[in-house]
Amino acid sequence: MAKSPQTFDAWLIERLVAAGVYGAAVDGGHGRGVIAALRAFQADLGLPVTGKADSATVTALRSNPHDPVVPPAEPVWLREARRFMGLKEVAGAGSNRIIMSWAKALGGWVFRYFTNDGIPWCGLFIGHIMAATLPEELLPSNPLSAKAWASFGRALTTPILGAVMVFTRDGGGHVGLYLGETATHYLILGGNQSDSVSIVWIAKTRLAAIRWPSTVAAPLLGGRIHLKANGAPLSTNEA
Repeated sequence: MAKSPQTFDAWLIERLVAAGVYGAAVDGGHGRGVIAALRAFQADLGLPVTGKADSATVTALRSNPHDPVVPPAEPVWLREARRFMGLKEVAGAGSNRIIMSWAKALGGWVFRYFTNDGIPWCGLFIGHIMAATLPEELLPSNPLSAKAWASFGRALTTPILGAVMVFTRDGGGHVGLYLGETATHYLILGGNQSDSVSIVWIAKTRLAAIRWPSTVAAPLLGGRIHLKANGAPLSTNEA
């Protein structure tokens, strides 16, 4: 018996599933799940977000859904940040010499002000990795302030791997680097997350800004990285 030809909607859902943006029932129906997935796919690729299977979107969906997924290359500052995973501040009167060396390298008033690692250092961490890997990049005038990173580089409307993410918190702010997201949280690599360089989930409701270095071209492909919840603890301590 001849196999029935695949309908366009069935093909569309198949491609959206392969792209990792479709989470509704795979029933061949063109409903709200398809529209939401189309919008997510279009946002990821920087296409006009219409929720419709227009010609540009269909062309982008025509890649083989069975091809192996190649993760986007990590920007140099993210690779530098990963070198410090697990680094912790010293409890009590002492300070971690590596964290203190970041302030010394930045120099000036930062070195004079940052006298111990009990001072919030999430901004210092981002300042170090940017200064170390992008020497021509202009840092905020107060890199120790997480909120100051909301004016760093240039703004992005959607996150991409390694983007600088600025968040609100009680009594201040927090800054880290984008690794991915679920529907409700961002996965963030940052410093001073539970007093260490670590990877944590942070609620999307806390997002204040998404930034990218002005001296680096944003990648044309990539965009949002959709993740499944993996049990990592929700970040509540970045002071």
